Amino acid sequence: MVLSVSERTFTQEVLESPVPVLVNFEAPWCGLCRIIHPLLLQFQSQCGEQIKLVRINADENFKLSNTYRLKSLPTLLLIENGIVRHRLEGFRGRDDLRLALEEIKLSYTNRPKAYSSSKAADLECQTV
Repeated sequence: MVLSVSERTFTQEVLESPVPVLVNFEAPWCGLCRIIHPLLLQFQSQCGEQIKLVRINADENFKLSNTYRLKSLPTLLLIENGIVRHRLEGFRGRDDLRLALEEIKLSYTNRPKAYSSSKAADLECQTV
């Protein structure tokens, strides 16, 4: 299941998250958003608790859409410690998205981290 986030819960669920968050900006009318949803669920199950997946209705959360300068839907942002680390937009279909998600998964699942606060996160890396 994908957590739905709004402007009210964004700071707590995304910016203050102890793990990287893949934010999916979507809209109910967006056909490509519906097509990629199963791929995102698969990505979430493969990453387990190392990357959190949330979705945001871009139409209902205009301030967030404006803050992150959305140009098209769907737009995926990988946010770690409040910083956008990856931005995926304008992909042409499942294969483009699958390759981009695989790259993200490999970069994050190969380096486990433990965070105590967002400001000190870069200083506190632990290997298992």
